[in-house]
Amino acid sequence: MTDTHARGAVQRVCVTGGRRGIGRAIAYAFAEKGAAIVINDVVDDEATGETMEGIAERGGKARFLKSDIGDLAAQESLVRDAFAAFGGLDVLVNNAGISVAQRGDMLDATPASFDRLIKVNLRGPFFLTQAVALRWLAEPATRPRSIINLASANAEFASIDRAEYCISKTGVAMMTKLYAIRLAQAGIGVFELRPGVIRTDMTAVVKERYDRLIEGGLTPIKRWGEPSDLGPVAVALASGDFHFCTGQVMHVDGGLQIPRL
Repeated sequence: MTDTHARGAVQRVCVTGGRRGIGRAIAYAFAEKGAAIVINDVVDDEATGETMEGIAERGGKARFLKSDIGDLAAQESLVRDAFAAFGGLDVLVNNAGISVAQRGDMLDATPASFDRLIKVNLRGPFFLTQAVALRWLAEPATRPRSIINLASANAEFASIDRAEYCISKTGVAMMTKLYAIRLAQAGIGVFELRPGVIRTDMTAVVKERYDRLIEGGLTPIKRWGEPSDLGPVAVALASGDFHFCTGQVMHVDGGLQIPRL
């Protein structure tokens, strides 16, 4: 990748699923750098207001766009409005995602559950990235541009009680590689953040189980991951400073994926 972009300008960032959890933490980390941030989510509630206030308190600018990334028909207006919010877009963070409605034996998984996970976790981000990339390729680059995809340790680790989720996140991992190759010559970095066991609403249902596993040595860093652990990593990857890197996976998992004997 060639560094041909101006430095020092305020970054313009879109974070999908950004109203709470990991998305909020990533938005806050960008806000601390003075970024202008578009928060996208399918829900507009009290948490949305808290996130918008939090961004402002940290020195960032914010705009909220309500849209379901799984709805491809709505993506054209989402992309248009995201680019218009602050006069362009420099960073797309594909964070929005869902888990299975109920964990259980994969032999009981239904087509409806499978389709729901693929629609939101993979199909939506793939085509949203396509739409953003096409806009970028059609105009000259003046700033570093990057795409950051949120996958999961389940892209490698199989959990048979939520097989559909694992498959969707494995797809995100491959999507990162594919877009990294396709966009490399345009100087657009594409990266994957791969969280481990992170304390969010999604993992609350298995808190007791992972409390025991972490205490028993599941991870070398013996604690739960927090959403705030991911924010600074996303900011660093989007900085444009890693000129000869693309397609890389950054494990934010307390060492979970280090092979051990």
